[in-house]
Amino acid sequence: MIPAPFPPEPPALVRAATAAPCDAAVLARLRAPPTVDDDAVSLTCSLRLSPGDRILKRIEIEGGRASGLTLDCAGATLGRPDVPAHLGAYTIAIRSKAPTRPGEAWDRPSDIRIRDCTVFGHVRIWGMGENGQGPLLRDSSHSLGHTERAQAAAPTGVTITGTTIVAAGPIPLYLGPGVTRVTLQGSRLAGRSVSTALYLDAESAENRIEDNDIETETAREAVAVDGSARNRITGNRFVLRGQGGVRLYRNCGEGGTVRHQTPSDNVVTGNRFRTGGFFPAAAIVVNSRNGWRLTCGEDAGYPFGSSIDNGDHGTGNVVAPNTVE
Repeated sequence: MIPAPFPPEPPALVRAATAAPCDAAVLARLRAPPTVDDDAVSLTCSLRLSPGDRILKRIEIEGGRASGLTLDCAGATLGRPDVPAHLGAYTIAIRSKAPTRPGEAWDRPSDIRIRDCTVFGHVRIWGMGENGQGPLLRDSSHSLGHTERAQAAAPTGVTITGTTIVAAGPIPLYLGPGVTRVTLQGSRLAGRSVSTALYLDAESAENRIEDNDIETETAREAVAVDGSARNRITGNRFVLRGQGGVRLYRNCGEGGTVRHQTPSDNVVTGNRFRTGGFFPAAAIVVNSRNGWRLTCGEDAGYPFGSSIDNGDHGTGNVVAPNTVE
């Protein structure tokens, strides 16, 4: 059975205000060469670049003040081509701000639009943790309601269209724990990754990966759906070099974080996989791990989630039809 359509977007997303245009000073700072003391620009305004722009500074989109922002590259490039990237130096970072006092909510950006860019390096979106092992995320995972807390803390409603991301080591596009309603459409993932081309991390949900070319040379599968639910991966064109295409699973134990959500109710259909190598891996595998990891015992001691059961337990996934060439 095909999962029900996504629920209507919350009113806050539907009626999100459009961020004001950036002034000339922001644009001039972004275009200036990076220095040791000024290698990143925090955007809270909408920006349109020129096709000939070559932006070498990193772009940070942080907190609710950035909501409604549009970054329209108009064909410009961001990042440094042919330069190996390192994990902490994201070409574009979209992230939430942690509470400063007990009881406060996370300050997260929403309704962000990025279009017509060529990005050299990697793009990461996150809330409680950059990945599944952050201390705040781990602490939250040790009590019930973690999935809801992680999603409430993470960015939501990010749309990336007409954009090429050329990896140089790290994963080109990483959706951190709890990230929801990201759309990657009409875009291209290229370059070389030491891991995957796209990662949907634990507790994330309702993301759309549609009509893209996924060509990144990867060390493992192209797309990891790790404890992520209700996503649509449709109409994409994959070029595989012996590695797998899409893997749906749930990590267990790593970093002491309990994974609550299972990789369920995802739709992976209408994709074309072009495989290579002498022994190409399967294009799609559901429940691909089921506890076969040395880290599975690291989250022991809690009566829920991966702490009591290391199985993947993905259900309700629709993974046909697809084409393998």
